[in-house]
Amino acid sequence: MGNGKRKLLLITTTLLCASLLFGCTNNKEKTTDTGDAGTGKNSTQTTKKTITITYRDDGIGEEGVFYKWIKEVSASYPNKDVEIKPTPIQASEGDYFAKIALALKSKDTAPDIVTEDTFILNSDASAGFLEPLDERLKGWEDWTNGSFIEAMKKGVTASDGKVYGIPYNTDSRGLWYNKEIFKQAGLPEDWQPKSWDDVLKTARTIKEKAGQDIVPIWMNMGKATGEATSMQTYEMLLYGTGDRLYDDASGKWIIKSQGILDALSFIESVNKEKLGPPLSKVLNGQAGNTSSREYLPKGKLAISLDGSWITGNYFENGAAPWPEYKDVLGFAPMPTNKGQEPGSITLAGGWALSVPSNAQHKDEAFDFIKYALNKENTQKLVIASGNITVRADVAKDPGYTKLPFNEIATEYLKNAEFRPAQDKYPEVSTQIQTMVESVATGMSPADAMKKYAQDVTRIAGNDHVMEK
Repeated sequence: MGNGKRKLLLITTTLLCASLLFGCTNNKEKTTDTGDAGTGKNSTQTTKKTITITYRDDGIGEEGVFYKWIKEVSASYPNKDVEIKPTPIQASEGDYFAKIALALKSKDTAPDIVTEDTFILNSDASAGFLEPLDERLKGWEDWTNGSFIEAMKKGVTASDGKVYGIPYNTDSRGLWYNKEIFKQAGLPEDWQPKSWDDVLKTARTIKEKAGQDIVPIWMNMGKATGEATSMQTYEMLLYGTGDRLYDDASGKWIIKSQGILDALSFIESVNKEKLGPPLSKVLNGQAGNTSSREYLPKGKLAISLDGSWITGNYFENGAAPWPEYKDVLGFAPMPTNKGQEPGSITLAGGWALSVPSNAQHKDEAFDFIKYALNKENTQKLVIASGNITVRADVAKDPGYTKLPFNEIATEYLKNAEFRPAQDKYPEVSTQIQTMVESVATGMSPADAMKKYAQDVTRIAGNDHVMEK
């Protein structure tokens, strides 16, 4: 071999060795030189770890409340050896859960922190996707000293009794209504419906007296709106009949009951009488945003069965700024079907920050979660987003209590129900969405329930279903 070739081989080998030594670091770590090059002073290298946090972006991008909150909290985070990187998933609610499930399966794609809807948390924990946090929580004073509302810890505790996330908000649901439209239709501005009949009668009055451009009532009814259809529409109705999705005593899913028929019949009435929006709007994946960000602020919608958080859209930095919302809107409790005790119903949910099992920087991720969800930072997030706090200390703070509707939304939690903490729930929820959409598009409640019964039996097995 000639000298030229030997030199070329030596140079190539040297570069390869350097590449192997310094260039194959984890893609979530950055190496920085803290020395003074050329001065003769000793230089030291520190590894800066990048902590990725994944959440759902519903189309707002960097203008979104959650993104802005992450950036603000990251900027004040004391550990400067850690960089916090938002890695949003832009998707509808249903698609987000599917994409997250795929991402959590691999060390190559799992983030360090993931936002988990509490309804999916038990399923993801059972699948081995999430890290139990119990040992870490023992050393966090905020968790053990009563700063968090005890009842809210239930939503992040899986069926194995372990905690798999730290909640950062909760919510309640009810009937938002436009007082100006009510006044125009000769209806009371302080509306307190006592039964489903009251709700339907009000919607009929609005259809008759408020004009054709006004949608009397909006409820999510499509598969595309995912859990919003299951929880905000169907379960708000079903639980208002006294029936439940799951019988805790027997450990079985209820697949046929009068309550199911009653809930579906209410949905059928809204559609048959054309009291709701066009199906092209309500079956769309953006239906929830359309109702809250477009129809309500523009005075095109009289009643919306929706969650306490929608007012976050109307803040100055929200998706649909509407300063007058606090004077125009009312928030009535959703009544039980016949007005029976307890008189009203709400479903409560919420979101949590969890650490995936395949996260690469679990200790650093949990340390950031503790900082992000301290009293000050939690308060910033719930105030900016319009959600209800899960921290008892924030709930007493004047900055939180002065916000319109916070007090009444929190009051509704006294009759709150929660989705079953069962790992099959997400699959059952998908069948609920199919059932509701089928009724919205013309199938009879009886036929839709029959198909639902078949589908849930297939999912859960004959030994785990029952009829009432």
